[in-house]
Amino acid sequence: MYQPETYWVALLFMILSMLCWGSWASTMKLTPKFPFQLFYWDYVIGALATSVFWAFTLGSARGGELSFLPNLHQADTAHIAWALAGGVLFNVANLLLVTAIDLAGLAVAFPVGIGLALVVGVLLNFLISPKGNPLLLFGGVALVVVAIVLNAVAYRRREIQRKTLSLLGIEISVACGILMGISYPFIVKAITGNHSLGPYAVSFIFALGIAFCTIPVNYFLMRRPLTGSAPVDMKGYFDARGLDHFWGVVGGTIWCTGTTLNFTASHAQIIGPAVSYAIGQGATMVSAIWGVFVWREFSDAPVSARKLILPMFLFFIVGLVAVAIAPVLRH
Repeated sequence: MYQPETYWVALLFMILSMLCWGSWASTMKLTPKFPFQLFYWDYVIGALATSVFWAFTLGSARGGELSFLPNLHQADTAHIAWALAGGVLFNVANLLLVTAIDLAGLAVAFPVGIGLALVVGVLLNFLISPKGNPLLLFGGVALVVVAIVLNAVAYRRREIQRKTLSLLGIEISVACGILMGISYPFIVKAITGNHSLGPYAVSFIFALGIAFCTIPVNYFLMRRPLTGSAPVDMKGYFDARGLDHFWGVVGGTIWCTGTTLNFTASHAQIIGPAVSYAIGQGATMVSAIWGVFVWREFSDAPVSARKLILPMFLFFIVGLVAVAIAPVLRH
């Protein structure tokens, strides 16, 4: 099994993870007429297939006890259950996030959902495995939260036609943040202790949990969309363009690659899960970069919204640097 042996390689894995987590949703922009519930089936197929790919490539390189198949064979039921539960929790949170965006807008759903997930996840991960300089780690997280808030305000000012906020959308965002924040500690439990899973095995089991969860939950959201829109039929999935299915699979591939890299960095003793998770959740700002510079979401926004973009990125960069050096400056 390949695992980073130096801090800088592990940091590279975390940064790549953040880029993947912040970029996968952009594939949805390429399928504007493909309902998200239908897109999600291809997304899950891509994620599951990619977890298998990394398991038999990097996860099997060099052999050893942590190599994918031997590691999976020696893992006990409890550790596998932790990984499956983490996948289920994450998947419900991910589906709730998209629903909240439809109900309350990106300005509310992302900051409330992902911001809360960042705070909850870092706190729980640090309590489970306290690695890194606490002042730098939590100070960096605080700066990233400020950046997320600025991001929220900027989007809110851009969405000048949205007069009221959906209370249900806010409630769903909060539920999303809590579930997403507590899902990562399940992974930490799955990779800790005797008969535990290695990073590539846990990525595969995590993806299985997502797949198992998607069947009932996504089908329920197809039949009873929480947004109040018309039900979605599977006929639309089979009638969709091949290109729509392609981008769904690509989205899942990008997301799972980032997840596998993040789990691998977290498993390395030099990093710890709190730092790995915190940097990975910087994906919110990566998504903002796509929105600002690629999809030009702020091209027609008022000046009051555009002037927040620069300080948003500055707070994010400084916060991310603080989190990144937390494992190096431990005291």
